[in-house]
Amino acid sequence: MEKLSILLVLLILFTSSLCCPEDQKQALLQFKASLINATASSKRLRVKFETWNFSSDCCNWDMVSCSSRFGARTVIALDLQYLVNMQFWDSTVLSSTILTPLFHIRSMIHLDLSLNKIQGELTVYLDMRSNGFNCFISSQLFHLRYLQHLDISSNSIHGILIGEVGSLSSLRVLSLDYNSLGGNISKEIGNMTKLLFLPKNSLSMEIPFHIGNLSNIKDLILRHNQLTGRMPSSIQKLTELETLDFENNLLTGEIPSVLFNIKGLKDITLNGNDLTWNKNAKIVPKCMLVGLSMNSCGISGEIPNWISTQKTLTFLDLGENQLEGIFSQWLAEMKVTTTILSGNNLTGFLPSLLFNSPCLSTLLLYQNNFYGELPDNIGNASQLGFPMLGRNDFSGKVPESICNNSNLMLLDLSNNKLSGQTLPDFRSNVLLEIIDLSSNEFSDIHDNKTTSELPDCLSQLSNLEILNLRKNSLQGSIPSSISNLRSLQILDLSSNYLVGEIPTKFWKSCWSIQGLSSDNLDLYTLLDLSMNQLFGEIPASLGTLKALKTLNISHNNIFGKVPTSLGDLVNIESLDLSHNKLWGSIPQSLAKLQQLTILDVSNNNLTGKIPIGGQMDTMNDPNFYANKSELCGMQIQVLCLEDLSPTNLPKDESKETWFKWEGVWIGYLVGFFVIVGSL
Repeated sequence: MEKLSILLVLLILFTSSLCCPEDQKQALLQFKASLINATASSKRLRVKFETWNFSSDCCNWDMVSCSSRFGARTVIALDLQYLVNMQFWDSTVLSSTILTPLFHIRSMIHLDLSLNKIQGELTVYLDMRSNGFNCFISSQLFHLRYLQHLDISSNSIHGILIGEVGSLSSLRVLSLDYNSLGGNISKEIGNMTKLLFLPKNSLSMEIPFHIGNLSNIKDLILRHNQLTGRMPSSIQKLTELETLDFENNLLTGEIPSVLFNIKGLKDITLNGNDLTWNKNAKIVPKCMLVGLSMNSCGISGEIPNWISTQKTLTFLDLGENQLEGIFSQWLAEMKVTTTILSGNNLTGFLPSLLFNSPCLSTLLLYQNNFYGELPDNIGNASQLGFPMLGRNDFSGKVPESICNNSNLMLLDLSNNKLSGQTLPDFRSNVLLEIIDLSSNEFSDIHDNKTTSELPDCLSQLSNLEILNLRKNSLQGSIPSSISNLRSLQILDLSSNYLVGEIPTKFWKSCWSIQGLSSDNLDLYTLLDLSMNQLFGEIPASLGTLKALKTLNISHNNIFGKVPTSLGDLVNIESLDLSHNKLWGSIPQSLAKLQQLTILDVSNNNLTGKIPIGGQMDTMNDPNFYANKSELCGMQIQVLCLEDLSPTNLPKDESKETWFKWEGVWIGYLVGFFVIVGSL
């Protein structure tokens, strides 16, 4: 009985997949009703649409064609020519509104409405984004003179954007981004009215002067192309413009100051070009911006004072310029959400007023010349998730209040002169993923002169992904609580004075992810415990760290055998076990490591034959097997005794001269290649 029920369900599902979708049937019936009502219930029409009823499959109706090539039956064509009898042509007028239901059938590729008396404005919406179209733009598109919305973005459409696109005079939205269009922007495009959205293509040459003819355009988005030359002054004629985005092109020359005379302009993005800024230009903007991005635009001098008039500004990016002077007090008073001033020559103290902002979420000031102590009220910016203040000259302690930022995700205070014996207690910052306090004068932190043990508060950050404490003077053992870092991807404790054994509980981290997805494999995962005083054996549990790409435990006092479980590190790319006291042979299981590119076992007491097969055959750098190792194998051109025939065994190894061993080795190679050649 149960099997019968399953079969019935499958039969129903199979049968339903052979019928047209219900929404398409309803759209067609709605069209039929509108048409008949508009023609005084013509008997001819009723006969023509007799098969169109609720109880049947619309794929079986007259004038309807379906296809199942996409896995289900869908309507792909309607042949609706000559619907109205000639006798009604003088008295009956069909409104174009009756066609509206048909435009909801997105699978339709053929619609024949010839020899009808349809009048009025035809509003057409054509959305073909995110498909697999791999072709040139069809010239037939440019015959749709009533087309208002054309979106064929995220395909593989190529070729030249020809001037015929300008014939689409009713077009309000043109979205061709994420394709492979090339060539120039034709002057005919100036006939368009509302929106030009052509990012992520290969459009080249200069922006035509005729772009200024787009008098009603609101959004001009040409980012991520190869546009060259200057920004045309005709842009000032775009009086309705709200968004201007030329990011990541090859534009040169000066940013036209007339741009700021466009009253409705809200967003300007010019990053990634070779533009310059006239610092002597007197800017009295008529616009009220929300976003301003002019990264790497050659802006010099102080932060432009005219920005203080932009009371609605929430996003400001002036990074990678040549700005000088201080962090302006007026800028600290503005309610900007994201402030990017990195890569400049700014100096002075940070105003404490900056951190009283309730909306500041991102503050990128790294690589400047700021100095002095960090304001004690830095924690008042409760929404601040990304304070990146590295590569400056800040000094003093890290204010305890920084832990009040409940949204803190990344803290970068590296390469400063910060000091102190303790760190703020970050245990309440549950979103914190990255801490970089390197190259300061702290205890406990990377590139400093600390003599204390690992702070317990760090091991309580369950969402921490990167912990870098290398090049310190950390003492004591690696705490077992390190296993609490369940999201950890990078742990670097190298170049310290850590002692004790390697913990066996690293398996709780992200390194031990089972059933890895492609997203997981893109992560760079690293465990570096090198240059310490660790002892004991390599824990076999390290083999469970399936996502690990780099493992370095070199320059310690590790002894014992290399565990065969290391052959389970399926994603390992670099494995460094050098400068320890390991003995025994290299396990053959390492030949399973298909991603391995570096294997260093030098300066140990290893013996025996180096494994062959897979990537192991490419590990042929003799430096990685050198010194105390008594290894042999094809990788280092040292013959192993088990590979010699009895007649070739030396009688007295201690008396053998070098040239005799050289002859044996040459004979071995000749024999080897003869055998291979005969296979």
